[in-house]
Amino acid sequence: MPGILLGDEFPNFEADTTIGRIKFHDFLNKSWGILFSHPKDFTPVCTTELACAASLSDKFAKRGVKMIALSIDSVEDHCGWSKDVMAFNSQASSPLPFPIIADEKRQLSTKLGMLDPDEIDGDGMPVTARCVFVIGPDNRLKLSILYPATTGRNFDELLRVIDSLQLTAAQKKVATPVNWKPGDKVMVLPNVSDAEAATLFPNGVTNKEVPSGKKYLRYTQL
Repeated sequence: MPGILLGDEFPNFEADTTIGRIKFHDFLNKSWGILFSHPKDFTPVCTTELACAASLSDKFAKRGVKMIALSIDSVEDHCGWSKDVMAFNSQASSPLPFPIIADEKRQLSTKLGMLDPDEIDGDGMPVTARCVFVIGPDNRLKLSILYPATTGRNFDELLRVIDSLQLTAAQKKVATPVNWKPGDKVMVLPNVSDAEAATLFPNGVTNKEVPSGKKYLRYTQL
């Protein structure tokens, strides 16, 4: 089945975009990246999503994340749609702050497993689902989320996930618990001994007592 798994090197594809032809790894240039696909230009949910992404572009840039979108329409359509997206944000005079890939032949969408078989366009062809790929500075896939075409994404959650990915990439002995947000306590990995944890985490480690008596719910403040 076409697609890409966590830890795989993301394909170094070439594609036409609203900023010209790119080679993906050169576009990323060893930075973090997020690629998000859209079913179709000039459609309601996609427009709200791109508008939200545009409004948050400064927050992605602050995290060193390069943004790029994909849809199955032409570069010409993308450029026209971009104007609608920015007008939706009441910023009609501003350009869309990230490029959109044109995948008219669905070659990249097929390769990456992006197509939604339940959503068909006027020509009887499947459109792209709402995929999210987060790629690390090593060009490897760090996260993928797949939404159906009928469900819009939560871009605040994508920022939260990126915060977690970047934190745990830098601090390899911790994980982030449910509903974690930057500044919250993190969890010490089970393979870290108490002695090592005492050395690694100068702010101390607290343990949540549970009936089993096992000390695996260890928290620390970074």
